[in-house]
Amino acid sequence: MRAAAFTELIGPDGVDVVEQPTPDPGPGEALVDVDACSINHHDLWILNGASAMIDPTDLPFVSGLDVAGTVSEVGEGVTGVEPGDRVVLCPNETCGTCRFCREGPENLCENYSLYHGGLAEAACVEASRLLPLSDDVDATTAAALPTAYLTAYHMLRRADLEPGDLLFVPGATGGVGVAAVQLADVLGVRSIGTSSSASKLETLSTLGADHTIQGTDPDELRAAVEAVGRPDAVVNHLGGVYTGLGLDVMRRGGRMVVCGRTAGPTSEIDIASLFRSHHRVIGSTMGTQADLERLVDLVASGDLSPRIDRTVPLDETGDAFATMRDRDTLGKLVVTME
Repeated sequence: MRAAAFTELIGPDGVDVVEQPTPDPGPGEALVDVDACSINHHDLWILNGASAMIDPTDLPFVSGLDVAGTVSEVGEGVTGVEPGDRVVLCPNETCGTCRFCREGPENLCENYSLYHGGLAEAACVEASRLLPLSDDVDATTAAALPTAYLTAYHMLRRADLEPGDLLFVPGATGGVGVAAVQLADVLGVRSIGTSSSASKLETLSTLGADHTIQGTDPDELRAAVEAVGRPDAVVNHLGGVYTGLGLDVMRRGGRMVVCGRTAGPTSEIDIASLFRSHHRVIGSTMGTQADLERLVDLVASGDLSPRIDRTVPLDETGDAFATMRDRDTLGKLVVTME
């Protein structure tokens, strides 16, 4: 089979399409003929050598979390899926024995990890992590859901948002940001989104953003957000200086949910303001398989249409990562095997 492998951890130029043996599914596993797999900043961090997840001895490395396709073979003991089933993968990998696996939520697993291997013509996965797709959900759309939309949906749940609440999403034209704005609209939550790009903000408005603000300077954004109103919650996938910004503009009792550090791995917080305002800062990683099931249902019902910026063939995976690096997208980049 062909795979877009990371052969050097030097950025997009380190991606090469190589031939690899097609894996055989073991007990509890299924082999999926991949139709589509979206890419994420998680993959790009690995490709840039900025992730401790792998090192040069692991190369060539096939990344890709967001797999959608058709089951071609199943291993011993597999129930629930069979060859011919159209599926999407929940990329969570959990130990199944710790207290969080027993009691939930599963993404708190003490040994939590993520599946990698979807940027290939076939992927061997844990069969119990596969969700069925109806004829109403095509593979490209399904591949857009795990990671970005799963992360955003779980963040909105943790923010305890209700219809009519106001949500602030700094950097709203990134993958998680776009997903948060779209899902907020589905849930009846009003949103404020920011970006440095006026054209991207115009598109964001068509995706459900109620208010858009152009700019990146925290002081300018602070004044503009406060002119709209005090948000009930903040989806923070940036970290860095935007953590302080989000806390400054939130109403008393507001909730900030944090999932990333694109703008910096550390943030300064005014502790006195934090406790006097009864603010909550909540860490969040990915979501649960039940969350992904809900997202698939929203797509099938027509309530959610994930924003896909473009699709690219497997041979152009390196170019897709260059596009992501250069921030020349709004929505998901999906690699297809056509």
